Amino acid sequence: MTTKAISYADKPWLKHYDEGVPHTIEVPNFPLFHFLEESARKHPEHTAIIFRGRKISYRELNDLADTLAAALVANGFQKGDRVVIYMPNTPQFVITYFGVLKAGGIVIATNPLYTERELEHQLKDCGAETVFVMSLFYNQLKTVQRKGTTNVKRVIVTNIKEYLPPHLKALFTLFKEKKEGHYVELEPGDMAFQDFLAMGRQMPRPNVTVTGDDIALLQYTGGTTGLSKGAIALHRNLVANVQMIRAWIPDCREAAEVILGAIPFFHSYGMVTAMIFSAAVAGTLVVIANPRDQKDVLGSISKYKVSIFPGVPAMYVAINNNPEVQAGKYDLRSIRACISGSAPLLVETKRKFESLTGGKLVEGYGLTEAHVATHANPIFGENRAGSIGLPLPGVECRIVDPTDGDKDMPVGEVGELAIKAPNIMQGYWNMEEETRRTLRDGWLYTGDIARMDEDGYFYIEDRKKDMIIAGGYNIYPREVEEVLAQHPAVLEVTVAGVPDPKRGETVKAWIVKKPGDPTTEEEIIEWSKTQLAKYKYPRLIEFRDELPKTTVGKVLKRELVKEHKEKAGMA
Repeated sequence: MTTKAISYADKPWLKHYDEGVPHTIEVPNFPLFHFLEESARKHPEHTAIIFRGRKISYRELNDLADTLAAALVANGFQKGDRVVIYMPNTPQFVITYFGVLKAGGIVIATNPLYTERELEHQLKDCGAETVFVMSLFYNQLKTVQRKGTTNVKRVIVTNIKEYLPPHLKALFTLFKEKKEGHYVELEPGDMAFQDFLAMGRQMPRPNVTVTGDDIALLQYTGGTTGLSKGAIALHRNLVANVQMIRAWIPDCREAAEVILGAIPFFHSYGMVTAMIFSAAVAGTLVVIANPRDQKDVLGSISKYKVSIFPGVPAMYVAINNNPEVQAGKYDLRSIRACISGSAPLLVETKRKFESLTGGKLVEGYGLTEAHVATHANPIFGENRAGSIGLPLPGVECRIVDPTDGDKDMPVGEVGELAIKAPNIMQGYWNMEEETRRTLRDGWLYTGDIARMDEDGYFYIEDRKKDMIIAGGYNIYPREVEEVLAQHPAVLEVTVAGVPDPKRGETVKAWIVKKPGDPTTEEEIIEWSKTQLAKYKYPRLIEFRDELPKTTVGKVLKRELVKEHKEKAGMA
């Protein structure tokens, strides 16, 4: 008796879906803001947003978005015009996002931590004439605008205090506004956010036809692997991904979920899995301006009974190790489902978090070019250690030869992950050659090295560019990280290849130890020799107080490698 060989076309992952999760999804041809309008129509008085205690209903949120759209059109805004949103997570971000889309515009969400150089590149590349900016970042924007290298003509400025509850607003004005740089004098021609809305209230609602085939978003890649590129998303690409995520949580309840909006909305992960997802299910979005503010994060989960918590491993690690959580100060038992993305979720992090909360924490995977999620472990079914899980409904996957991308690798073998799905980008803005390299025959070549097991669970071994080649051997940093994370002294760890005169590259680990732990570098190396093949164990260990990370929790490996080279005189 012969057993049929498993192929990617067989979609073995479908057998492992949770009960109630569909194999495919329908993608309706409506604009993204339809989710908000439907929630406002069906649940007008339900709370859409909570920001430091201030509540905004769906009726109010939808009206504010309409008002902003009307103001844009009254100022000569045309369908297809680009708008930059330059602010952290706030109600103003959500209002502006949906308002721009209602006016037929294209959103570009910018990282508030960008340097002047990075901001200038993005503004020049997208060609936006309009920027909505938080007052804290106004001066940097004006510095770039004055260079004359961008098309920016219209600047609307908001202050973080505008949607705070009255008592917090008063305290902020007295003690923080000037001290922390939030108070600014607007230059002639620039307009305050509330004045802009007041203008829109005098105007009829815009009559702009927007369909699922219109561009909604240019989402710039983080630039951690080179020049930041604008991934083009149609409305239907984003609608599709929200539908996939909603289907993946089979017990998701309309107008009953409380979603933590702590991961940045300017990143596609936070934008889709928190902000847009919440509008799609008429959820209550608890907006957190600073995800590192543990008091705000934990207090909000406890007070507002957060049920769905999209996050990144660094957030879950911080909660696991928070002494006040361990002492039982915060009630986290309302949490039901958490999908972790942007970085590998270590098994120990998952185990401890689920023990603390009683909720399910599952690792997922996505990328900016897919706006945003493509894989996740089942919420209720089997989670396999080290796996990013199964392709979401409607996602096709292959593992291909990383050298040419044409040949499928045998199931179980390592290669480049290629994806075909209704949520993948249309291409990169103004970058035809990059688009041709990344999108081929309808497949998105992710640049991630992965494998699929016979049951359809996928495993990311590493970034194609992160693979370490030491003495002719291929080494995937994630495997080394998983092993080192099991050492009792290790709180956080990241691994990368650094230049070595004999091996070409060698393995280096940067480790944050648990407070007060006396373990030495040599002891870690000796222990790792018992856990890893001779060519894989780290030859170099560096202890650090913290690891440098992006705003969404990805460790900046390039920064660490660069620092190593500079110290070694190799830069």
